[in-house]
Amino acid sequence: MWQLDAAWLLVTLPLAWVAHRYLPDYSERQRALRVPFFRALSHAIGQTPKAQGVRRDLPQLCLNVLVWCLLVIAAARPVWVEKPIEHAQPTRDLMLAIDISQSMETRDYAQPDGSKVDRLTAVKQVVQGFITQRKDDRLGLIVFGSGAFTQAPLTLDHTSLSLLLDQVGIGMAGPNTSVGDAIGLTIRSLEQTQEKDKVLILLTDGNDTSSVVDPQHAAKMAANAGIIVHTIGIGDAGASGESKVDLDSLKKIAARTGGQFFRAEDSQALQQVYRTLDQITPHQVSTLRHQPRRDLFWLPLGAALFLLAGWHGANALWVSLRRARSHPVAPEA
Repeated sequence: MWQLDAAWLLVTLPLAWVAHRYLPDYSERQRALRVPFFRALSHAIGQTPKAQGVRRDLPQLCLNVLVWCLLVIAAARPVWVEKPIEHAQPTRDLMLAIDISQSMETRDYAQPDGSKVDRLTAVKQVVQGFITQRKDDRLGLIVFGSGAFTQAPLTLDHTSLSLLLDQVGIGMAGPNTSVGDAIGLTIRSLEQTQEKDKVLILLTDGNDTSSVVDPQHAAKMAANAGIIVHTIGIGDAGASGESKVDLDSLKKIAARTGGQFFRAEDSQALQQVYRTLDQITPHQVSTLRHQPRRDLFWLPLGAALFLLAGWHGANALWVSLRRARSHPVAPEA
């Protein structure tokens, strides 16, 4: 449909009639020669002098009115508004922090066919499916071992994110585990984002052994930054040393930030964890509407210019033809 962006300018349409009705007629002062016997001379040649006044030209008046209307309509900015285009924009930033320390190479995760795979392989398989389902969220990936590193910043390009996840290998970030540093890196990654919902899914199979920032202090900072941390413990609770999973610490981290703690002892349990996460972090999008607009002011403006040019061009041609008829060229002898 079409509309006028400055429709109030239509109130100026009557100004043309007001000007025509109340402004004085245009006249020019010219030098003239007074002839006492002008009337007798006019009578002798068979012409009657006309009284002084203004010549009324109805076609010219109609043209002026039409051109004025077209100019006012052009000034009122007619536009063509097309059908609205809807765009879904994500309202959540979700960061995945995955432990790739040396202990993740333990082959104790059972596949549906009964075979055993290492922990990182099982995690990758489940996380890939999780990424595919989170099409409306911006996702990022942090990997941590002895240190924490950003493998992929927040992005809607989930295909690239999946490729970067495939490239992750055990021990790439060092053999130890730095849970606190992973939370701290997440805080830095999410502090500049404008989305109100910020979530970290922290997955680890070991207790913190090399963090610069204490995990509980990092959890407090995350809570102050409005980041919810869900923790997933995947190691052997009965293990000792660096392979031991500090379940109490992971529970406290989740509770301090308003998140939940999960225990995943095999592939099926891990899949169930991510199904639960899908339920407690549902897809949320805000719908943006945009209506493309095309300016149409050039149509009435062009019509006005075309009418003026056509009218004056036709008059000039008519005058030229009359002069040619009045003064025919004499044939050469």
